[in-house]
Amino acid sequence: MEIANLPDLGPIASELTLAIGGMALLLLGAFRGDGALRLVGYGAVLLFGLAAVLVIGQPNETVLGFHGAIIMDPFAKFMKVLILIGSAVAVIMSLNYLEQEKLDRFEYPVLIVFATLGMLMMVSANDLLALYMGLELQSLALYVVASFNRDSLRSTESGLKYFVLGALASGMLLYGSSLVYGFSGTTNFPSIAEAATGHGMPLGILFGMVFILAGLAFKVSAVPFHMWTPDVYEGAPTPVTAFFAAAPKIAAIALFIRVMMGAFPEAVAQWQQVVVFISIASMVLGAFAAIGQRNIKRLMAYSSIGHMGFALVGLAAGTAQGIQGVLIYLSIYLVMNAGVFCCILAMRRAEGMVENIDELAGLSKERPVLAFVFAMFMFSLAGIPPLAGFFAKFYVFVASIDADLYALSVIGVLSSVVGAFYYLRIVKIMFFDEPVEPFEVPLAREVSIVLTLSSLFTIFFFVHPATLISLATTAAASLSSGAVAVVGH
Repeated sequence: MEIANLPDLGPIASELTLAIGGMALLLLGAFRGDGALRLVGYGAVLLFGLAAVLVIGQPNETVLGFHGAIIMDPFAKFMKVLILIGSAVAVIMSLNYLEQEKLDRFEYPVLIVFATLGMLMMVSANDLLALYMGLELQSLALYVVASFNRDSLRSTESGLKYFVLGALASGMLLYGSSLVYGFSGTTNFPSIAEAATGHGMPLGILFGMVFILAGLAFKVSAVPFHMWTPDVYEGAPTPVTAFFAAAPKIAAIALFIRVMMGAFPEAVAQWQQVVVFISIASMVLGAFAAIGQRNIKRLMAYSSIGHMGFALVGLAAGTAQGIQGVLIYLSIYLVMNAGVFCCILAMRRAEGMVENIDELAGLSKERPVLAFVFAMFMFSLAGIPPLAGFFAKFYVFVASIDADLYALSVIGVLSSVVGAFYYLRIVKIMFFDEPVEPFEVPLAREVSIVLTLSSLFTIFFFVHPATLISLATTAAASLSSGAVAVVGH
């Protein structure tokens, strides 16, 4: 009888794989001791691949688990595969760097595995408690990863800043969740959705929703909760910055969408105003604050703030078309981001990593292929057609125009034009400025493979965009129909 009462573990098969595999890798690293980084690292990549296969093998319908606290639908499948790709790429990019910088400790890939486990739980959360558990599991691992270089004052400082501000954001989110629970009597998203409709939303739920929005905005580094981003990006080791800029952002945006569309689908008029403000502020600050930056990682921090603003344009629309735009945007952003950080990892001289943009001068004369690829990524981030970045922005702006958010669309386009200035300045420095010292040896093989694949995707995306668009459409449609089906359930 007890066996019959066991919960169905199908919806969390990928999470279980990462949890068990992460502990196995931890034991393997502990027994092997020094020199276990590559073994544990490739083991983590295999784990991510296995988890992705298990996610893709899930049925294309809404499946609930653990009394409705966990949900698996095409939206969750799409986002989980993106997160797993981002985490695997981050581990692959980091191995050579960690060995060169004498940071080859096996704990790094293990921490990435546990952070990714938290992200997958966030994407599948259908309950405030499941949401918080996934968020904290991800955050605790990321706090350690941010300060992984224990001998660097900047790295330690960045980890501490991230921890203190992250704790503040978690507190706000938890306070908002307690308000929502107090006024709705439930932590389950569909039940909250029922309590927030009818004769108007209770004031307590409205306040709770605003606090939850603030906590989530911190996780995506949206303005005005962005203050940790430039310092953490600059202080953390470069592969860690690459990881921070991709997978955790995708998971946080997925959680943003899940909460707004799952728990507050009838309160679009209320949360739309907040999301529009956050989106505009992030786009504008990302565009203007990056202009004066000379450190490439700080510049990428402000760039990521701006890009999260663009992604939130789709959510602000509050429609399936808007969600589809967000999913396409995040997919393309993940690939572009991986490529840019591969190029940043190539900025190495005999004395170590170079992070100053001005030291890219003359790169086109010394390494023309790398300079060309880097320029393509810069053009794509700026949204110049026919590169992939143009299509990313195109779909979110079309959704916002169809939702009659004309002011948001105009400000977004203007911000994109301003942002193009600092991307094009990097191209100008590489191609037209006088060369400085030559760079060191070519890229590691793993980084070269990632760079090649990401550049091919970015440059030739326009040839066949249909597959990604089709997958994003299915995922977005499942979110709106899934919410209704679960409420009925």
